[in-house]
Amino acid sequence: MIPNLLILGGTLEATALCNRLADTGIAATLSLAGRVARPKDQRVPVRVGGFGGADGLQRFIERAAITHVIDGTHPFAAQISRNVLAACDKSGVPLIALGRAPWREQPGDNWQRVPDIAHAATALDRPARRVMLAIGRMYLSAFAAYPQHRYLLRLVDPPETPLPLANAIVEIDRGPFNVMGDKALISKHKIDLIVSKNAGGTGAVAKITAARELGLPVIMIDRPVLPHRHEVHSVDAVLEWLMHQGIALGV
Repeated sequence: MIPNLLILGGTLEATALCNRLADTGIAATLSLAGRVARPKDQRVPVRVGGFGGADGLQRFIERAAITHVIDGTHPFAAQISRNVLAACDKSGVPLIALGRAPWREQPGDNWQRVPDIAHAATALDRPARRVMLAIGRMYLSAFAAYPQHRYLLRLVDPPETPLPLANAIVEIDRGPFNVMGDKALISKHKIDLIVSKNAGGTGAVAKITAARELGLPVIMIDRPVLPHRHEVHSVDAVLEWLMHQGIALGV
């Protein structure tokens, strides 16, 4: 069997895996959802866009003769992760998830944990604050019911349509970020509350560390619950899994 890998990406970890695989000469395709207008250059072929649900993904896997799938999507991209589980189960293709260990509350943190975006929005039913809304652009409308706050949004691309938040400032930037830069950003906009998804990993943790050092509260959104799957938290662990699958990587 000639290996032909499908990597569902959009994270720094998936890009790091692509970089390692590019040195092996093994065929691999990176699939991106297409939510970023200017994705980073990659060292493997890239496809952009959805598959049409679990059935569409299964058809793609079979038509493209995919032999192994790596789910390197964001921890909050729950639907695609559920779809790939179903598609791989039906097609019999081995699957591994390249995930991120969630952030854990540390001494000095002041977290209010909530189960989802809706509860995070409800938690802002309070007097006006200056809120760093670190949740991405897809979920902004949930916070429109609380216009008393001044929101800071950090987005990869400039908004193409009007934002659902009337009182919002947008900073265009792309991670990974560092603590010094995030402390400067928070101080610049006089932020006194941060709303964040528990993305885990290192690429976006700077704002959480900055909040701890500045003594700011954080509304922390728990991850969606996924069915059981084989998940690892490093590129090396994925490569080891591939070798156990009988793929000679030469790395």
